[in-house]
Amino acid sequence: MNSSPPLKSLVYFAAAMRLNSFSMAASELFVTPGAVGQQIRNLERWLGVALFTRHIRQVRPTEDGLAYWARIQPALAQINDASLTLRDRQSCGVWLTMPPGLAAKWFARRMSGFLRSHPAIALHLSSSVVLVDFANERVDLAIRHFDGHAPELETHLLYQDEARLYCSPSYAARFGLNTPDDLRQTTLLHSTLHPHWSEWLARFSGISKGQVAQMAGIHFDQSLMAIEAARHEQGVVLTSPMLTEEEVNSGALIEPFGQRLPLAKGFYMVQPRLSISRPAVQALKEWLIAEAATPPA
Repeated sequence: MNSSPPLKSLVYFAAAMRLNSFSMAASELFVTPGAVGQQIRNLERWLGVALFTRHIRQVRPTEDGLAYWARIQPALAQINDASLTLRDRQSCGVWLTMPPGLAAKWFARRMSGFLRSHPAIALHLSSSVVLVDFANERVDLAIRHFDGHAPELETHLLYQDEARLYCSPSYAARFGLNTPDDLRQTTLLHSTLHPHWSEWLARFSGISKGQVAQMAGIHFDQSLMAIEAARHEQGVVLTSPMLTEEEVNSGALIEPFGQRLPLAKGFYMVQPRLSISRPAVQALKEWLIAEAATPPA
């Protein structure tokens, strides 16, 4: 018997374990489920143990399979990371991900400036609220909205967030919004990213908790939709000033009051700790830091 395990089979085994499915592993590897099963049987014969129990339309890892995966997963991740690092060492491509609202409202208006100053860099942008798995995803940098506590990551604060209240000028005039107490008859636009209405009203208004519970409200899972609803005179929204630059600059949204709620979270640029940035990645990092430090027009 060969003294080394069948390396091709390890690739198939890793995909099946990550995806918990032979068919999904087959789709990822562009082969048939039967080919995945055959490669894993080859590995099982070499190891002398069963790695999966087979059922109708379902496979489950055995205890030996789980233990084996726990041992080899870090090594496979290291091989993948070393291979990508070597392959991309001179690459001019940069892969960046950030929340959808920030991508659409803040970054989209600025990215042409980065590309003009770095025309040789190919920028790959994706937007997601899911935490990045740097070990298994092709991502160089990510921007996350959180408290900055991530010991496994190198973090750089781009903007310490705060919740500001916005509405359209005509909405403010219609409801006579001169003080926070005037919000009683308005519609509160709630977003998942800034769910701070109770705290904001408790700090800055005399509206009781009971009255707050009776106020009309619309809930959005995307800040983009909440901001757009406010622009169309559907209510008042609490959100970040980083996401409302365009609307404020054009006069579509205003801050009827000056009260602003400081938040523990912020927009952080993150990457794996101790990672070595390629020149293209370093250029994007420096540009993001400088751009975030520049006051909006």
